Amino acid sequence: MTTELHEGPLEAAPTIAKAKPTWREQRRIRRRRRIWFEEILGWILVPIIVLGCYWAVETAMNAMGTSVSTVVDGVKAILHAL
Repeated sequence: MTTELHEGPLEAAPTIAKAKPTWREQRRIRRRRRIWFEEILGWILVPIIVLGCYWAVETAMNAMGTSVSTVVDGVKAILHAL
């Protein structure tokens, strides 16, 4: 029983050309990108919407001649009277 030793430079492994992704892999890639995009968009839009709603409520209260703190004090007084 003998072993054959290779003396000399090693041969490079054959390179395998990357095949075109299947339709399922393409769908998975699109879905992953869409999820990341929606997540980033949510982190940007949600604070803007919350601040916009707060601004709208403040503006509406000022137009009626009152404020949020006055309304909260009134609700507390009503609940305390019950």
